[in-house]
Amino acid sequence: MINGPSRRALLAGTFAGLALPGAVSTALPAQAEATVRRGSLPRRPNILLILADDLGWAEIGSNGQRLIRTPNLDRLAAEGVQFKTAYAGAPLCAPSRCSLLTGLHAGHSTVRENPEGGPQHSLTDADLTFAEVLQLSGYRTACIGKWGFGPEEAGQASHPNMRGFDEFFGYIGHKHAHQYFPKYLWHNGQKVQLDGSKYAPHLFRQRAVEFIGAGGDQPFLLYFASTLPHSPSVVPGDAGEYEDKPWSGPNRRHAAQVARLDTDVAALIRALRDEGVAKDTLVLFTSDNGPHRERGVTPWLFDSNGPLRADKRDVYEGGIRVPLIAWSPGLSPRVERRPVASWDLLPTLADLAETPVPANLDGLSFRGLLTGEDAPRHTHLVWNRPRKAQAIRRGRWKLVRFAPNIAGAGPEGRIELYDLTKDQGRAATSPPPGRRSPRSWWSCSTARSGRTRACRTACVPSSPAGRSWSPCTTAPPCPGPRSSWASTANAGRGRTPSPAWTPGWPSRSASPRRPPGGSRRGPASGRAAARTSSAGSTSAGRRRSR
Repeated sequence: MINGPSRRALLAGTFAGLALPGAVSTALPAQAEATVRRGSLPRRPNILLILADDLGWAEIGSNGQRLIRTPNLDRLAAEGVQFKTAYAGAPLCAPSRCSLLTGLHAGHSTVRENPEGGPQHSLTDADLTFAEVLQLSGYRTACIGKWGFGPEEAGQASHPNMRGFDEFFGYIGHKHAHQYFPKYLWHNGQKVQLDGSKYAPHLFRQRAVEFIGAGGDQPFLLYFASTLPHSPSVVPGDAGEYEDKPWSGPNRRHAAQVARLDTDVAALIRALRDEGVAKDTLVLFTSDNGPHRERGVTPWLFDSNGPLRADKRDVYEGGIRVPLIAWSPGLSPRVERRPVASWDLLPTLADLAETPVPANLDGLSFRGLLTGEDAPRHTHLVWNRPRKAQAIRRGRWKLVRFAPNIAGAGPEGRIELYDLTKDQGRAATSPPPGRRSPRSWWSCSTARSGRTRACRTACVPSSPAGRSWSPCTTAPPCPGPRSSWASTANAGRGRTPSPAWTPGWPSRSASPRRPPGGSRRGPASGRAAARTSSAGSTSAGRRRSR
């Protein structure tokens, strides 16, 4: 959790001297001049943030998709900035969206799990969203589509209207968003009754176009949280150009969902141009996690993750690497390969809005990367699935830790280390070079050949086989397999790890029931089989929570 100023204190303090609506259009000449010198982005641009739901990294043509056509997204990518190493905040919906909204990774954020059959998780008074930051700086704001944080009531603290959005139209609850032909939707604090015959994504597109067309002197933030192409694979009518493909019905309709998402993007860009505001707008397109494989959809048919391993719910690259495209008419087309994460959105949007960036965030502004300049670099990136799996990326190295009896791990869990320049789609671990690890990297592993462990400041033998990790003389005692995995999440930030991040793994009886080494996906072939057959999913064998 945030150990800096509370949300209330931050709103009262950080923004006390900030110009509010009516005054924000006046810029200091030096600021305006500096913006002009950048030459690629308008000052205080409109922001259109489009979030797809369960769209895989390679389910768009610009990342290699060949079976599903996405011409409009491909054009955005060709004309804008393509981030090839962009990460979601988590490998599933609710915690990923919490990270995106609040600028905190899932080791610090409030919502770290999907409902899992229990109550819908909520944002709290400790949270601050990018919408609140931009609203206070004079933006008119809207959230259209899937919110995903409960409870499903008006006037409560986790409602979009209470979290910085002037307007909300869509689903409040996580599970309600699974209904593509809903009996009701929410418009601000009111339930809008429907007859179950209207396709929700079509209603969202209509309302988003209306919001863009409302005009006014204020810049706007439109958070368009589509439910496409989330399961179930439902489209109005047939699957269009994919109806006659020799695939299963769910796969045909999934392809039609992705295609419809692409046309929704086109409709929003057209609305920007029709209103004459495209030149003043930055469009960001991304996804909340990797592709799903639910209700008959088989992502290996589409090669939905290209070279990446695994999919939704996994902390391997395929579960958390997502497409990210930035487009504005003034941007120069380019490909950016520096890692960025969804928790970077809040500081980036604050930076673009010329608004103070709140303290104690995990995110860093990548504004400079949009224009080919420099930007702050992460020392590490963190993902956390409580009681299931955790991962840390530091440079080219990625460490994955599984809880006991998860994904085929034994009673002590399992540690896997990867060189992402070689192993982003393979199962073999790669030992680090024979040198001392960074002091802030904390790892603990049982070697294959015995119980030798390496912990903080550990050294690795230079033998080619890398059979074991031997501790340096300066290494502290290695914590046991059930002790906490800290603390790259808190290095250099003056935070105490929050309780849901640091405790040891639960007892075996508390672990989700799953036979070790159980099946992940079913039939696969080619490179898809090579990258999916060797490790278990973190969630197979239990009821899906989407």
